[in-house]
Amino acid sequence: MKKSYPDIVALILRLGFGGAMLVHGVQKAEKLLGGFDKIKFADPIGIGEPATLVLAIFTELISAIALVLGYYTRIAAALLGVTMIVAMFIVHGGDSWAKKELAALYLIGYLASFLMGGGKYSITK
Repeated sequence: MKKSYPDIVALILRLGFGGAMLVHGVQKAEKLLGGFDKIKFADPIGIGEPATLVLAIFTELISAIALVLGYYTRIAAALLGVTMIVAMFIVHGGDSWAKKELAALYLIGYLASFLMGGGKYSITK
């Protein structure tokens, strides 16, 4: 008899992709703690470096924590997915595939989490 483990798969996706993104969020938060006057950060959507950094921190830190916990999984995955689309097509738009690959892999994980939802091992479905 074939068994299916969609709730375990959802948990693995959330922990893996959310946990890995936390590292990037923490690194960006450390930049912000250094002060706005020292910020050198991309401004791909034209809202200014500090505002872009704050948005990136929100998605890569707060949304990643929400994803790990399974708290509004689909919303967290969507926000992270949009961030990866910006990274892939705008920030690294002119770069080689090697520079885009990590964002593409994260995007796949966030798309899968968005489609699956949090599963039964999450705070909210």
